[in-house]
Amino acid sequence: MASDEGTTRIDSWIWSVRLTKTRSTAATACRAGHVRVNGERVKPAHGVRVGDEVRLRHAGRQRIVVVKRLLRKRVGAPIAVECYVDNSPPAPPREEVPVVAVRDRGAGRPTKRDRREIEQLRGR
Repeated sequence: MASDEGTTRIDSWIWSVRLTKTRSTAATACRAGHVRVNGERVKPAHGVRVGDEVRLRHAGRQRIVVVKRLLRKRVGAPIAVECYVDNSPPAPPREEVPVVAVRDRGAGRPTKRDRREIEQLRGR
């Protein structure tokens, strides 16, 4: 389960410490250039070592972590948190859900006045 010497694939490690939901998502993020190890873009098979800084852009958020322990298998959340130091900026606050304009079914196209009201509700 844990390995403190050598290296581990970056996509496997990102998945193991629960930064992504699946290993294929982690590999796709690597191929798209959303994963950097020590400042350089890496491929999914790149080896990661203890002390490396991993930057991951995923789900609209930048995650910056320093590897403390290498894993090859996915572990529970309490153990996963102990395997890295999280230096990520705080998550942005969630926005309130905007009001959605609902029209009656079969009411036809909105008039110019209706469109203006809809745009006003949407904040445009």
